[in-house]
Amino acid sequence: MDINKRIDEIFNELVEIRRDFHKNPELSQQEFRTQAKIIEYLNKWGIENYISAETGVVGIIRGKKPGNTVAIRGDIDALPIEEKNTTVYASVNPGVMHACGHDAHGTIVLGVGKIIKELADSEESINGNVKLFFQPAEETVGGAKRMVKEGCMENPKVDYVLGLHVMPYLDTGKLELKYGKLNAATDTIKIVLQGKSAHGAYPDSGVDAIMIAGHVITGLQTIVSRNISPLNSVVISLGKITGGVKSNVIADQVKIVGTLRTLDSQTRLYAKERIESIVKQTAVAYGGEGRVTFKEGYQALINNDELVTIIKENAEKVLGMENVEYKEFPSLGAEDFSYFADVAKGAFFHLGCGNSEKGITSPIHTETFDIDEGCLKVGVKLQVKNVLTLLNR
Repeated sequence: MDINKRIDEIFNELVEIRRDFHKNPELSQQEFRTQAKIIEYLNKWGIENYISAETGVVGIIRGKKPGNTVAIRGDIDALPIEEKNTTVYASVNPGVMHACGHDAHGTIVLGVGKIIKELADSEESINGNVKLFFQPAEETVGGAKRMVKEGCMENPKVDYVLGLHVMPYLDTGKLELKYGKLNAATDTIKIVLQGKSAHGAYPDSGVDAIMIAGHVITGLQTIVSRNISPLNSVVISLGKITGGVKSNVIADQVKIVGTLRTLDSQTRLYAKERIESIVKQTAVAYGGEGRVTFKEGYQALINNDELVTIIKENAEKVLGMENVEYKEFPSLGAEDFSYFADVAKGAFFHLGCGNSEKGITSPIHTETFDIDEGCLKVGVKLQVKNVLTLLNR
């Protein structure tokens, strides 16, 4: 089978699938229609599948010959954004929009599945197996973690896992790679500072929790500037503070909520220890009490360099060497593909979906985001080549 020719033949079908997903977006953990459509396509193409993480789907394509098992992932949830585009496929669901390209991600995985299934059913077939992960809730609770917990990486056991994200700052036909650290781990910081209430005219009879908060906030900024190497990217952002009841009453309690972003487990642990130490000791120094709790978010996404090299070599063949770019610095944003990559060798890359000539340049997570649909064809061609390379290793 001429794979590139076959992908060209199904391109219009992929465009229709993507437009249907875009027109009917669903928020995290509510992707029931999207799930039903994915199952409909997989059944139509004879691809074995089952439900995962309630609103997700796992497809399995089994080759006739033994070999590796390769998984590819596409997230499928949308964002709570009111779309301002006026295209024929603009969202019909008020306040909900595919503003992050997940409609494209899911479509690309479907396209890869269709091509690989046709190859698997041919006389030559394929070595090993391919799994298709249609993952819910990437934007909120991290559906990848739940899928892994439910066993998506087993039976058959996944050896390699691949993922991508469309990016409008790259024109269609371009690719962005990053060896090693790509995305940060996230933790929510919750701080409670306890003082003692008193009349504002007699501050000496109380313990001012607002004053303690001021010193804690200042102290926490020294972790990044003085405790951690400037060559190691860390972010501590405090986004919400509440406390006090009246202008003439010394506040007895202040609550602060923020986020911690780190790129490796050692730094993550150290930063947490420093946050806790500064909060507790600063509060005690001013006569109060400080407590810190952390709510763990996504893990850091660290690419397997071996797989990145394979993607690079394939991309140079498919797109041309001049269209393969390299990301200089990791992102402090989060990506729950990390849960898959923690179980098997994994790599994640960025696929161009912009088109400056057509005016398709709006950033992700904005109300005018859209894609140049030619990226669907590019994504399928590249991922099919990546999958076949790994199956034949």
